[in-house]
Amino acid sequence: MRFLVDEAVSWKIASALNNAAYNALHVRGCGLGGYDDEVIFEHAAREERIIVTQDMDFVSLLHRLQSTRPSVVLLRMRDGRPEVQAHRLIAALPIISESLSWRDRNRQR
Repeated sequence: MRFLVDEAVSWKIASALNNAAYNALHVRGCGLGGYDDEVIFEHAAREERIIVTQDMDFVSLLHRLQSTRPSVVLLRMRDGRPEVQAHRLIAALPIISESLSWRDRNRQR
């Protein structure tokens, strides 16, 4: 799976995903820092990346555009420490991966 970690989420989440053998970019690392959500949304869709965010606006965009892609993982946890969020996200991915995957479910992470 390929991820695009939103600006509102720590870059440490992207790092932890990469360390767990996923492909993750942080928006600041790919030149999208400060861009509107619509631009980030389109970039994620174009690159077939799953958005990891704390921002409900991406969920609203999915609804407004009546789209199912890109998938959005919304991190809403009481404990906002990046290491805790990363651990819980990585632990959940095997369970939710089929729901997040693009058309080719056999694609390597």
